[in-house]
Amino acid sequence: MAEEDDYSGQILGNLNAKLRDVEEKQRVLKDRLLLIGQNLVEIKEKTNQKILEIKKDVEIIKQNMERFSSFLETVSGEFSKFAKKEDLEILTKQAKMFQPMEFVRKKDLESLKR
Repeated sequence: MAEEDDYSGQILGNLNAKLRDVEEKQRVLKDRLLLIGQNLVEIKEKTNQKILEIKKDVEIIKQNMERFSSFLETVSGEFSKFAKKEDLEILTKQAKMFQPMEFVRKKDLESLKR
């Protein structure tokens, strides 16, 4: 009978030890799961913050592109108002032929007659 008590005590002792091991493993897994959950939340917050920054940057880039596009449209519209090189050459030739500095005023002619 003592052997049966001793044998059953060993079995219960082994079961208790295995149960404690399983409980310890379960506790470790629970702690790891909580840590992973916290890390996931932190990573999500950082990612959301980066996404917001990227959205702001994209919005700024869009505004700059719109301003640049508007500027290009304005400049291209103004190009038609500029004189062409050929037109300037024609005006230069006409000014050289005209020679306004060689003209004499009536007053100067009258003073020469006297």
